[in-house]
Amino acid sequence: MRESKYDLPCNIAQTLNIIGDRWTLLVLHEILAGRTTFNEIKKELNGISSNILSDRLKHLEQSGLVVSSLYSEHPPRYEYRLTESGKELEGVFNAMIMWGRNNLEKCYKKLIHTECKHEVELAYYCPHCKRNVDEVEAVELDTVDTTGLK
Repeated sequence: MRESKYDLPCNIAQTLNIIGDRWTLLVLHEILAGRTTFNEIKKELNGISSNILSDRLKHLEQSGLVVSSLYSEHPPRYEYRLTESGKELEGVFNAMIMWGRNNLEKCYKKLIHTECKHEVELAYYCPHCKRNVDEVEAVELDTVDTTGLK
């Protein structure tokens, strides 16, 4: 396992220890988009070297975001799939697409509702109140209560 870059008591810092290296998010995005072999991923990520791609895939597998399965023995070739934990990053990618739509000079994608084809907005939902909410805040977890519920 790699040495942590950020030794901070922060969810963002600890997440960046896993997915913050150059190319890592793009590798995950390619797998999410259905490109699951080394060659498919490399072809889409113009400029990534084979050794860097190999390193990122191994790191993602060690981190529990990706699993690999052998699909050819001679030569050995692997297919990569996201774990449930890896699939949960889809919301992060969607938020980044939406941020880019609102803030980049040159934008390439937008998120739409599949049914009506209109753009969507990001919303937060409170399962306790059973409604969308506008105001949220990040709060420290109790050292005793790690569920976040009281």
